[in-house]
Amino acid sequence: MISRRDSFAMTSLMAMGLGGAAEAATAPALNLEDPKERAKARAKVVGSCVEETVYTFYRLHLYGYMNDGNLVPFSTMNNLNITKWKPLPNGNYAGTVHESGAYCKFDTDEPLEVWENPITGEKREIWQFLGGPIKTELGPDGSITDETATVKPKPMRMESFGGVVFVPAMSAFSFPNPMKADKWPKESAGPTFYWDSHSHHMARLVDVANPNINRAPSFASFQNLVSFHPWLGLGGKPGRSYGKAYGAKLNSLDDMPKAARISLEKKTPEIFDLSLDIWKKPIIDFAEYMKQRKPT
Repeated sequence: MISRRDSFAMTSLMAMGLGGAAEAATAPALNLEDPKERAKARAKVVGSCVEETVYTFYRLHLYGYMNDGNLVPFSTMNNLNITKWKPLPNGNYAGTVHESGAYCKFDTDEPLEVWENPITGEKREIWQFLGGPIKTELGPDGSITDETATVKPKPMRMESFGGVVFVPAMSAFSFPNPMKADKWPKESAGPTFYWDSHSHHMARLVDVANPNINRAPSFASFQNLVSFHPWLGLGGKPGRSYGKAYGAKLNSLDDMPKAARISLEKKTPEIFDLSLDIWKKPIIDFAEYMKQRKPT
């Protein structure tokens, strides 16, 4: 018997054109036991196996979990990831990542000017999200990110079934919180900041195995469980923020949902011009926050 959840997942894949055992039967061979071929397949699904820029758009829904009760909707972020890929002499693939996000009213494209915290009732000024440049390297068994990244992926099995290639990843990362509770009582989430992230990319086997396709169309999803960010004003409160995101590669920026693009152009226009000085060195989120904001 197929569970309701499995049935829904299979139907969703078919509707997106990502499933199909019939296509799998006629697909070119893909040998995931070969490290070189596995690395190339991973690059095709996640980004590209040639030198080019890849755009990925996500909708990230953010919630609060207070260590009791159900998740509390917080906001929705329209997130744009722009990664410049290139093959390396060692058979791996390097990416330079830039991304930004516009915070919107939950499940809408309406940009937030001020966010009312549903836990405390306090109105908080939005801290816009910008990240990068971050260096990453994809190989046969996973990826490595540089010291500026908050995601430190651990290898997980890449596999193919039902005509779909799945590329999962997981990360459990923590670091000493530079915001001390005595100086930042509303902002500090405690002595240690925790960031857990689980993601997966999916693409059709026929696309990944096709030697004429360098960048396979793919669907992407991730879930985060993260200590409360300082701008939320939940310092001293138990719990973490939970985020679930779904997205896909774009052929170009013209494929982005119109309302989402407007929100990003309004709140983080820097992402559309990577030649700006702001991208000359890595943006360190906490350092920038402490530099630009004062304790509240």
